[in-house]
Amino acid sequence: MSNKKNLEKIKKVVKEFFEKMTFEVELEVGEIKENTLPLSLETKEPQILIGEQGRTLVEIQKVLGRIIRKKIGEQVFVDLDINQYKKKKIEYLKELAQSMADQVALQKKERTLSAMSAYERRIIHLALAEREDVQTESIGEEPERRVVIKPAS
Repeated sequence: MSNKKNLEKIKKVVKEFFEKMTFEVELEVGEIKENTLPLSLETKEPQILIGEQGRTLVEIQKVLGRIIRKKIGEQVFVDLDINQYKKKKIEYLKELAQSMADQVALQKKERTLSAMSAYERRIIHLALAEREDVQTESIGEEPERRVVIKPAS
């Protein structure tokens, strides 16, 4: 799928999408790996495109994925990052995970994090997977599903 013609078509589709929404954006298209297309976008009005807790960004990502699939006829997942929001969020979640895990290991008392999306919970689980002093599990029902960090048994 790393066909240059398809990548050019994708760039055109994405630029047109944001132009129609009247947003000026600088777009960087990464290499497609495992059917995932990384798109990095810079704009002067990121908060509108990101939305509360990144919800708008997720929806834009889904819509773009569908449009691209229709245009090129192949299954492609879009990984959209706007003004490095996702990158910063991932770093924050990893730091939060380690900090909470340190508290759990020290106090031998479990901690429950606030409700998170499946994507965010996965980051927490992966960040703590190598630690032998704590374990994690997700509890609850969507949209209130959350991660519990427990002392290792």
